[in-house]
Amino acid sequence: MEKITSRNNDLIKYVKKLSTSRKARNLEKKFVLEGARLSFDVLNSFYQPDVFLITEKAAEKYKKQFEDMIKIAGNAYFISEEVADKLAETENTQGVFCVCNIPDGSNQLVSDKKYVALDNLQDPSNLGAIIRTAEALGINGAICYNCCDIYNPKALRASMGSILRLPVILSDNLVSDIECAKESGFSFYATVPDKNAEDITKIEFPASSVIIIGNEGNGISEEVKAAANQLVTINMLGRAESLNASMAGAIAMWEMLR
Repeated sequence: MEKITSRNNDLIKYVKKLSTSRKARNLEKKFVLEGARLSFDVLNSFYQPDVFLITEKAAEKYKKQFEDMIKIAGNAYFISEEVADKLAETENTQGVFCVCNIPDGSNQLVSDKKYVALDNLQDPSNLGAIIRTAEALGINGAICYNCCDIYNPKALRASMGSILRLPVILSDNLVSDIECAKESGFSFYATVPDKNAEDITKIEFPASSVIIIGNEGNGISEEVKAAANQLVTINMLGRAESLNASMAGAIAMWEMLR
């Protein structure tokens, strides 16, 4: 395997740009994974690795995963520790990086399954945490509308690899998608901090259901709330008026699956 030692190598500059720029990721249809856990999670996902970069020290430490990865990666290179430091978005790099192809986004809602929809979520840590929780609880997929980039490094780390395994639908028009899915038998429930909304613990969620979580500051848009079948709320006994988006998402998804 060829070894890259220059921090100014064209491939290294390309990978760094993908890691730091949403525009570059959208243009190239590729994103970057950093770290052993995330990079090797590709081995058990539906993503295709295009470029695999690893230090010789890391290759020795993760010998089995390294051997499996070079069998499926389009291109694989050893990199020096200095190059790994340049690529790293974390403080202490493990010397493992993977560039993956972004799929065409053709995932669709499947009847008799349950999903979480995210309306204008802007914190990548919240987005990643919700997707991680969704996979852990057994939610069948996520719909993202006007959200931060799901391939943002912070979102990827917060998801702990769940973004690589949970089907994600990127919506261009959530209201239109809701109306279309309702015709196929789906019911949509918009979570709101409103005492007049139905207590979520009282809802009998049908087999084809979607729970909607809104923006961190403004919640769900009025248009999306109007399109939903029902407004639901998580009743709170304390003095706080609302919950963090990722916490609200966790509770709402748990109730939907109960």
